[in-house]
Amino acid sequence: MFLPARDAFPVETRRPYRMNRRPEERVKVLGGEMDLVRPEEVFHFVAGRIAGGKGAIVANHNLHSLYLLQKDPQVVDFFKAAELIEVDSVPLIFWARIVGRASRRFHRCTYLDWRNDFWARATKENWKVFFVGGAPGVADAALENIRRDWPNAQVESHQGYFDVTDGSAENEAVVARIKAYKPDILFVGMGMPRQEKWLLENHKKLDPCVGFTVGGAFDYEAGVQLAAPRWMGQVGMEWLFRLMADPERLFTRYCVEPWHLFGPAMVDARNALARQLKPGKKKNAVPPEAAYRRATDLALKP
Repeated sequence: MFLPARDAFPVETRRPYRMNRRPEERVKVLGGEMDLVRPEEVFHFVAGRIAGGKGAIVANHNLHSLYLLQKDPQVVDFFKAAELIEVDSVPLIFWARIVGRASRRFHRCTYLDWRNDFWARATKENWKVFFVGGAPGVADAALENIRRDWPNAQVESHQGYFDVTDGSAENEAVVARIKAYKPDILFVGMGMPRQEKWLLENHKKLDPCVGFTVGGAFDYEAGVQLAAPRWMGQVGMEWLFRLMADPERLFTRYCVEPWHLFGPAMVDARNALARQLKPGKKKNAVPPEAAYRRATDLALKP
C-alpha cells in the first residue's frame, strides 16, 4: 500500500524553481517538521531575508536530529525557532515519499551538495560570510581553500573550541567578533546538538543575519575529513561511507538511533493509510493552513 510511485527514485530533471512557497511544502515526517525545498529555493529565501534586513535561522533535519528531538528540549526549541528547515538525508526523503509526501532527491540540501552554487551566489551578491566551528587551524585551512576557488569571497572565521556557556567571557568575545564583522550569513559547524543550542542562544544577540547549522562542512573544506563521493549521497548511502570511515564515533548514530524512530514511523504509516482511505479526498487537496504554521513567514520574496 505504501510503495512509492514509479517516479520516486529516478534521477529527476532539474526544472525551474518556483519563486513562491506553498503551505504544503512543510511536512511532518518521523516526528519532525521540515520543508521540501531545493537548494535554489533556499538561496532565494536567504537573498530575500538579506535584502529585507531580516535575520533567520535555517536548520536541517536528518535521522540524528529527529532522534535528538525525542531527547533534548533545547533541540525542540531550536527547530521551533527555525524559519526554514532543510532535509539533509536521502533515506528520510525516501521515507517521506513512501508515506505519501511529494519529496524528491533534489530536495536534499546539504553544504557539500550546494557548496559551489552558494559561493558563486555569495560572491555575486557580495554577501559577507562568517564561520564559527572546527578545531583550531581547521577553519583557517578551509578559508584558504574557499578563497583559492573564489578569490572574491568575503569570509572570516573563528574556531569552535571555546566555552559556549551563555554569558562566558569566551562566548561573549566570539559574539563580539561576529558583530564587528557584520556578516550576512553565519555558518555554525560544531556538531549536533552543540551547534543548534549555540545558535538558538546567540542568534538574537547579533545584527540581522541568516544562520545555518553546517556540521562538519568546514572539516571537509579543510581536508581533515574525507567526503563521500557525491553519488553515494544521491542514492542514500553516504551514511555507510561515513560509518566505515569512523565506526567508533558513528556506530550508535547510524545503527542504534534509527530504531528509536520506529514509533514515529508507524504514526506516519497510519496517517498515510488514513489519507488514502478518507472518502472524497482529492488527490492534491491542500490541508488547512493552520496545519502548516509559519507558512506565511516562509513565503519567498524577491
